[in-house]
Amino acid sequence: MLQSVLVLVLGLGVGVLSGVVGIGGGIFIVPGLVYLCGMSQHRAQGTSLGAMLAPIGLLAFWEYRKAGNVDGRVAVLIALGFLIGGWFGGSIAQHVSEALLRRSFAVMVIVVGVKMLF
Repeated sequence: MLQSVLVLVLGLGVGVLSGVVGIGGGIFIVPGLVYLCGMSQHRAQGTSLGAMLAPIGLLAFWEYRKAGNVDGRVAVLIALGFLIGGWFGGSIAQHVSEALLRRSFAVMVIVVGVKMLF
């Protein structure tokens, strides 16, 4: 029961952050599942992807669209690339060690964070 509440609160918090700053929720969901729920890196990443399938961002997208802040053509192209790239990336990730996967995730978050900061 406690884990269910933690996961629901994690989803709510990530949803708010995603809606406010437009981040992909995985940057918070994956570490949350690893450290709050004790999931392996592989399981956390797979669960995060499952949670973020199409309907999750729909309401936030709708609000941005109503305000005129969506480039539909670019969004569709990103989605198409994400669909194909996600399949390749998911296939590759199944053959990478847990430690390398976790470190790669951490490096990506740090690099993006530093780039955004400066």
